[in-house]
Amino acid sequence: MKEQTEVGKLKEGRYVVVDDEPCRIVSIATSKPGKHGAAKSRIDCVGIFDGVKRSIVQPVSAKTYVPVVERKMAQVISIAGTTVQLMDVKDFEMFELNLTEEQAGSLEPGKEIPYISSLGKKKLE
Repeated sequence: MKEQTEVGKLKEGRYVVVDDEPCRIVSIATSKPGKHGAAKSRIDCVGIFDGVKRSIVQPVSAKTYVPVVERKMAQVISIAGTTVQLMDVKDFEMFELNLTEEQAGSLEPGKEIPYISSLGKKKLE
């Protein structure tokens, strides 16, 4: 899910959709309006799920999308190598995530862990 808002209302630390990827805003630089145009805003952000740096330049009055980022809890069902099977605590949805070696070592079946969900993607916090 995503909502529409004006570029001028965005703040650092919030989220924005760039290239169909939810991103956390790192910095915002706004220029003054010129003789022939409106004020522009340069937004530098980092992808939540892929960690790629992205930036956009748009007029302050332009509309952009803001993703709905949810923080949820899940219970660890099983661990197989670097793949973990999780079950959402509220709606009992089952899903699998790939992990790094460090993350897999700290998990054990039956433990509840937080995760982030946005635009159909999931990631451990």
